[in-house]
Amino acid sequence: MIKRILIISILMLQTTLYGDYMLVAGKRAKSQIDRMPKGKIADMKQIPQNPAYYAKQMKSVSYKKQLEWDREYNQKYFYPWRLRKMDKPLKEMQWPFRSLTKKKMYNKKGAVIPATVYNSWINNANFSELDSVHQKGITTKHVNVRALPTTSAFYHNPNKVGEGFPIDYNQNSSYHMNTPLYISHYSSDRRWAYVRGSTTYGWIQTSGMAVVNSSFIKRFKNGKYAVVVKDNLKLYKGKRYISLVKLGTIFPMAKDPKNSKKSRFLFAVRGKGGKAYLQSTTTKQRGLVIKKPIAMTAHNAAKIAKEFYGEPYGWGGLLQTRDCSSFTKDYFTPFGIFLRRNSSKQAKDGNYCNIRGLPKSKKKRSIISKAKPFRSMLYVPGHIVLYLGQYKGEPVIMHTYWGARLKDGSKKILGRTVITTTEPGKELSNIKERSKLANTLKAIITPGEK
Repeated sequence: MIKRILIISILMLQTTLYGDYMLVAGKRAKSQIDRMPKGKIADMKQIPQNPAYYAKQMKSVSYKKQLEWDREYNQKYFYPWRLRKMDKPLKEMQWPFRSLTKKKMYNKKGAVIPATVYNSWINNANFSELDSVHQKGITTKHVNVRALPTTSAFYHNPNKVGEGFPIDYNQNSSYHMNTPLYISHYSSDRRWAYVRGSTTYGWIQTSGMAVVNSSFIKRFKNGKYAVVVKDNLKLYKGKRYISLVKLGTIFPMAKDPKNSKKSRFLFAVRGKGGKAYLQSTTTKQRGLVIKKPIAMTAHNAAKIAKEFYGEPYGWGGLLQTRDCSSFTKDYFTPFGIFLRRNSSKQAKDGNYCNIRGLPKSKKKRSIISKAKPFRSMLYVPGHIVLYLGQYKGEPVIMHTYWGARLKDGSKKILGRTVITTTEPGKELSNIKERSKLANTLKAIITPGEK
């Protein structure tokens, strides 16, 4: 009898930690973002569009150096669990209030949002309760980070070219599942939590997160981590779909109790009362999730970069896609390099080489001589790109690009992750010369270097 009870107890423990979960290769669900204009320019036909073509120009990185980066990455990733209060000024956190009240904002249908509506959002933000909760949390699926606690969008005038969808100013960012959080407080309706992750802060729906305790943190922070290297995996429990899992998602690793040579990957589940508990998953095919950091070789760099190619432009990670800085952030994550969320912050996350004000031809030569293929980024306020190398004397970049500025102030919309020169659209008669990236780029940023 005692033996039977012991066996049942072991099985129950295994069910708690080793449930019937599986990660499989998949595709992101199609949405309105896939129906956006996807313009073409000459660069897409005239220069190689496979990152592997340029990868032979890069130099492999010492794995010892990568381990140093990775230790720093992990410290920053778990930073929210060390917080005791929000580390941002209240004025900075309340920027959406000023955005809504100082100028007209529009809804998806092009109508002006009335004050009664946006004031209800502001009131729901409940900032009088800032830092009243003092909880630690974790995301339990891929979630949006909103500027205000509402799923409603607000735009600049959508009747103008280049404004409106998908530039939703309520979309602040997105978090992958398993993202550690500091929870400041809840919205008045209790459906939203104001949180701080390692890369950004804002509102997430409580249904996509759970509260953790010290015991959970100790088990989760086990020092052995793996990273997703194939984009748009899907997590299932049996036949039930749980979440999309994007490239760059991190999982603690644990030994499989049924096979000591295999690993399982731990993740947080929202349980009773909104509390987190650990579950684990495995994969149906090898190579989807790999121990972090992966070696920064030409082969791996090209393979990771190619995963992003052609993905629709998603402002702030809208509809499970990426914008320019979320692309660079997720590209560098598997190699153990931590980047913050927006381009201005990423410009400070590495060695800064100033190229501002140089004539276009000299700037290109400087990029080719000083930037490191697949290791450096090029920065202009509001946009950041990955440097791939050169092609026939022209610097080549990979970037999630909304579009090239035209003379009438509108844009030639590309709306996806593309490979171009630093003069995308140069063949267009109405391109605005002064706004070309080759003329506006300010700096070469090499993450991991001081």
